[in-house]
Amino acid sequence: MNRKYKGIIYIILSAFSFAVMNVFVRMAGELPSVQKSFFRNLVAFFFAIAVMKRQHIWITNAKANLPRLILRSTFGTIGILCNFYAVDHLVLADASMLSKMSPFFAIIFSFLILGEKVKLTQGLCVAGAFIGSLFIIKPTFVNMDLMPSLIGLLGGLCSGAAYTLVRSLGERGEKGPFIVFFFSGFSCLVTLPYLLFSYHAMSGYQLCMLLLAGLAASGGQFSITAAYCNAPAREISVYDYSQIIFSAVLGFFLFNQVPDWFSWCGYAIICGMAVIMFLYNNGGLHVKKKAKKYEEIMR
Repeated sequence: MNRKYKGIIYIILSAFSFAVMNVFVRMAGELPSVQKSFFRNLVAFFFAIAVMKRQHIWITNAKANLPRLILRSTFGTIGILCNFYAVDHLVLADASMLSKMSPFFAIIFSFLILGEKVKLTQGLCVAGAFIGSLFIIKPTFVNMDLMPSLIGLLGGLCSGAAYTLVRSLGERGEKGPFIVFFFSGFSCLVTLPYLLFSYHAMSGYQLCMLLLAGLAASGGQFSITAAYCNAPAREISVYDYSQIIFSAVLGFFLFNQVPDWFSWCGYAIICGMAVIMFLYNNGGLHVKKKAKKYEEIMR
């Protein structure tokens, strides 16, 4: 299968996994965001070890890639903590909007860090998908507190930078499971001191929900790592907005949440942008193949 199509499948799978993770986090009730983050990453850490052992993957180019691994883990950890902070201090829709800025920032960082070109049609499709997400989450900027809003925006920015660095590590030969292993372990070490001094007692039900959230997050983390290792952000990041659709479906069946017509407009816009992006990239691929074939004939 073409690596681009693999990237699309992986990123849609990650969107579904993260939507399921949000369901379990919601069911866990009121707990400190750092504590939720720790358990999320702890499950991913042991899950990554199991995958690495099964696939016989250990330290590969870690020494050469160490600066990028640390940067990826730092940005990823800050992104998670900022997003959880925004969820705790802002309207959930506003916090979700800020976290969905990450694909947009990923394209910007792909241009700045990797030097990947962004074509006009691709940029317009991503912008269109972003506008569609605004229809769905209906952000109320007027009611936002300045500091939590800036922190939430910082979370989206850091997540975008982290995904770009995942792409860079994949191009340098680093294996996806090891990237997840390093990031999860790094995040657990960073949040552990807070947990030791400010641990909140949990019921068995809450612990179960957090463990399931961590398992779903592991699936999402592995999938999104594989996605950006297989394809550039400009070609696949638009599909990350499918998480909003998955969240709407899960919310309807589990919490009896019915989207309004603004949300349905957003779904239509996002799906339309995804189809346009797919057709554009697929058409561009055929044009390149025809041009290459024509050059071979002329030779």
